[in-house]
Amino acid sequence: MLMIESPLSVIISTYNQPVWLEKCLTGYEHQEFTDFEIIIADDGSGEETLNVIRSFQDNSKLDIKHVWQEDDGFRKTIILNKAIMAANSPYLIFTDGDCIPRNDFVATHMELRQKNRALSGGYYNLTKSVSDEINRELIATNRCFDSKWLLSKGQPNNFKLHKLTRSKAKAQFLNAITTTKASFNGMNVSCWKDDLLAVNGFNELMEYGGEDREAGERMMNNGIKFRQIRYRAICLHLFHERPYVNEKALRINSEIRKTTMHNKSVWTKNGIKKESDPV
Repeated sequence: MLMIESPLSVIISTYNQPVWLEKCLTGYEHQEFTDFEIIIADDGSGEETLNVIRSFQDNSKLDIKHVWQEDDGFRKTIILNKAIMAANSPYLIFTDGDCIPRNDFVATHMELRQKNRALSGGYYNLTKSVSDEINRELIATNRCFDSKWLLSKGQPNNFKLHKLTRSKAKAQFLNAITTTKASFNGMNVSCWKDDLLAVNGFNELMEYGGEDREAGERMMNNGIKFRQIRYRAICLHLFHERPYVNEKALRINSEIRKTTMHNKSVWTKNGIKKESDPV
């Protein structure tokens, strides 16, 4: 059977958050640009998550692949590398299953992509009560991205609301003056698949804590420039706890990142390919 390549693949990481994943996928049902595939990178979720995915596969127009591995602790880097290899597209967007994309999310990444560039987008954190209240209708109409609606539901009134601007001119200005560095932020980043393969993907020794940024740092060492678009490409980050955080993993990840930066490393031996460094 002939495979038709989509212009891009959206890789969504998830682990046992079926309610949040349903809201995330609903956002992708209502994108302005629709020619993309979805790869769900599932780090060992159970039956409830599988049921959500099957429902969308059966009842929506979304082209969804489910890449799953057995639950054996936090192994996000491993499942992401598997998802990369499952993607049929030359360009990849990375996000999480607890993030709802605005309806111009995919179109913005598609419009702004460039050779030798990666795009670092933004996210807006929601309170638990607002996260719970968001439903299919609010996502379909994009009302959940309206600052007035968010404030009426108890979201804090602060500068971060500017992330939700629809003005391209305002977004361009805010991206130019922000002090936040453009980096590989796993909630909202895009790059060429070949650029990520050139550094051997994610380091599979890393657990939670900067594991995505380390991959981006190797890409930077390899000549890829990261462009700041945190006010142009936006998603809503649904509230959740982080029980998988542990101090040992954070220390290990910190040391790996320090070594990557000090040595200006462009390759990890513990990535997609497991052989020794290339000559």
